[in-house]
Amino acid sequence: MTSETVAASLPDDGEEGEHHIQGSLGKLALGAVGVCYGDIGTSPLYAMKEVFIGHHKLAVDPLHIFGVLSLVFWSLVIVVTIKYIFIILRADNRGEGGSLALLAMIQRRTGTGRWSRGLIMLGVLATALFFGDCMITPAISVLSAVEGLVVVEAGFGPWVLPISVAILIGLFVIQSRGTDTIGRFFGPIMVVYFCTLAVLGVLSIVDRPEILAAANPIWAWRFVEHDPALAFLALGSVVLALTGAEALYADMGHFGRRPIQAAWVWLVFPALLLNYAGQAALLLETPAAVQNPFFMMASEAWRLPLVVLATVATVIASQAVITGAFSVIQQGVQLGLMPRFKIEHTSAKARGQIYVGSVNWALMIMVMLLVLTFGESSNLAAAYGIAVTGTMFITTCMLTVLVFRVWNWPAWIAVPALTVFFAIDTLYFASNLTKVPDGGWFPLLIASVAFTMLTTWSKGRQLMIDRLREAAMPIKIFISSAATSASRVPGTAVFMTSTAEGVPHALLHNMKHNKVLHERIILLTVKIVDQPYWPEEARARHEVLGQGFHRVVLRFGFMEEADVPSALKTVDACGAQFRMMDTSFFLSRQTLLPSDRPGMMIWREKLFAWMLRNAESAMEFFRLPTNRVVELGSQIEI
Repeated sequence: MTSETVAASLPDDGEEGEHHIQGSLGKLALGAVGVCYGDIGTSPLYAMKEVFIGHHKLAVDPLHIFGVLSLVFWSLVIVVTIKYIFIILRADNRGEGGSLALLAMIQRRTGTGRWSRGLIMLGVLATALFFGDCMITPAISVLSAVEGLVVVEAGFGPWVLPISVAILIGLFVIQSRGTDTIGRFFGPIMVVYFCTLAVLGVLSIVDRPEILAAANPIWAWRFVEHDPALAFLALGSVVLALTGAEALYADMGHFGRRPIQAAWVWLVFPALLLNYAGQAALLLETPAAVQNPFFMMASEAWRLPLVVLATVATVIASQAVITGAFSVIQQGVQLGLMPRFKIEHTSAKARGQIYVGSVNWALMIMVMLLVLTFGESSNLAAAYGIAVTGTMFITTCMLTVLVFRVWNWPAWIAVPALTVFFAIDTLYFASNLTKVPDGGWFPLLIASVAFTMLTTWSKGRQLMIDRLREAAMPIKIFISSAATSASRVPGTAVFMTSTAEGVPHALLHNMKHNKVLHERIILLTVKIVDQPYWPEEARARHEVLGQGFHRVVLRFGFMEEADVPSALKTVDACGAQFRMMDTSFFLSRQTLLPSDRPGMMIWREKLFAWMLRNAESAMEFFRLPTNRVVELGSQIEI
């Protein structure tokens, strides 16, 4: 993908900032608790357990208990609180967050340079890693919650898998109906869940208050000093306490920076710290509780209600991840990194509520395979972490460009901060690489496949545009020759073209076969800009070409639906307003022929051709009326 594709030459119409989100800080913070913090909020279900009895077991003694809790505490402080909550969340692209939004914002603010291609590849890789992560999160979260039934009664063991599978299938089935109605309950439920985490932690800490001394980083250092190799391996499980940090950034567009920060500072962060400290205190008191310290903190009478509450919380966390996957797909399509998907809007009020059927069912199949193949949350924990830490490292790389090229931080502040972030991210990622043979290969495999498809689509699309541009006739020559000799018929013809220059192939084919031109001809180009929303008043740019020819460029943000008929109704500079019953849309459908021409390897050309054939049609993507569309085919060698 070329830098120009992502960073279009657009006026920078203001500083970055949150787009207008309606609602009080309290209501938005409540919504953020339900959507943004489900993933990291359910980490206590399995994080501490996996550190001690995972693939690299630790002795359940004071040195390791205090050391692990100290690592968790300072990781939450440095990585989540400082890096993400107070620094990364400032890097919004007109209110939107996430790797692709950050990439587009940096490209727009800095232009293109020799490092641009590498930066784009990092953004694409982060997106590919995200898909691996969003397959594992629902599986490990729901499994770990339902496994609490075994703590209540050992006889429930055989039912854990069937119940988990049933819950997950139900979750994916209801996606097409949208979450606008049930979503309003997510916030209150998660508030109850986080308060429960805090209460459980406090009740356990009361028995062993000395555990609070783990806030002193000397305990982390003593753990590392005692056994450096084992401490390094333990980081692969400690990072499970941080999973979901990247989701905070990706979900920023729904609620804004300040509500997410408020929810973290006043509720989520204290609740997590108290719960992890409570689990550590329990292990000091009862080392045998290491088999499932989260549920063992509760008395026997309260364990079943706790299992139910935890299961509901994991379903909400999984819902947020699935919704995030749909949003990433929409951003990727609009930025030209993915083929067109059929995207349905499930809410007339909230434009962020979308559903991508093919992605939903593909995710469900992969999640089911993960649950049935790995069987237990402990086995899945080995696969978890690589995608998360890889994305964190990439975000830090992009943050480096941001602080030096966009924010212009002084070196004495930027260098020490980035050094700490890189050191932590590198250690966590390296530790997780040791889990590749035990299951870490899965997210890497998914990321490799996704990265190959994303880069193939981007490169193939650019090659196809270049080939079309090579064969394009200058519009002025066409108008002076064909427009004066061809017969004209009443009505309006809209010829859609990917480039705002030259004559569209559909127009040339129409002249060749039908030998007529409409009275009014619109050469229409739709551009997706590198900011989430584009102002309605600046949607259309119009140019009169003469002889009844007009060129119109419509701009949409990468979070908007490209509804062409609705946008054209606002254009009145082409002689008269558009009436759909008098308008015909002409589209060009290309058939790709793999060739030996320089560009891509043959297998990638065939892959691109397959992706193009299976992409949603331009008619559906641009919401064109089905009875007003004419498609003309052509063949292109790439």
